[in-house]
Amino acid sequence: MKLLLILPAFALTACGAIMPSATAPGPGATGTAAAAATLNPTPPPRPPAAARTVTEFDTTTDADRAAALDVEVDTPSAALGTTLATLGSPTEPGIWLKTPLVDELTPGRVSYNGTDANVELRPSGGSAGSGSQISLAAMRLLNIPLTEIAEVTVSAR
Repeated sequence: MKLLLILPAFALTACGAIMPSATAPGPGATGTAAAAATLNPTPPPRPPAAARTVTEFDTTTDADRAAALDVEVDTPSAALGTTLATLGSPTEPGIWLKTPLVDELTPGRVSYNGTDANVELRPSGGSAGSGSQISLAAMRLLNIPLTEIAEVTVSAR
């Protein structure tokens, strides 16, 4: 009887030893994530591995944030539409929006509840209407609650 209780536990242990972990890097992985393509010649650094708080994950500088909020209304822009945006990966630094509204990396502007910010528009690869992901830094600049699915207006500059 005791053998019948021990056998399933032993079998599961053996499975874990031969199956790769879901969080383990795949074959040929270097252990560090590749940096996302960016228009910024001096992008902010990735957050530290030990980051736990919003301020630790947001590695943008005061100058980055000031430039993002320096929206010139006279600058020509092309309205791309509206999208529902949720928090993107907080480990990807910068002020960006991944969206199906663009096909290539483009400077742009995002508006939310009367606040505008200059952002990098990154193609998401999703189909039209599939929604967007917005960076932690951009959400903070636009005063979007981190748990909100926010409707934002997107323009290309």
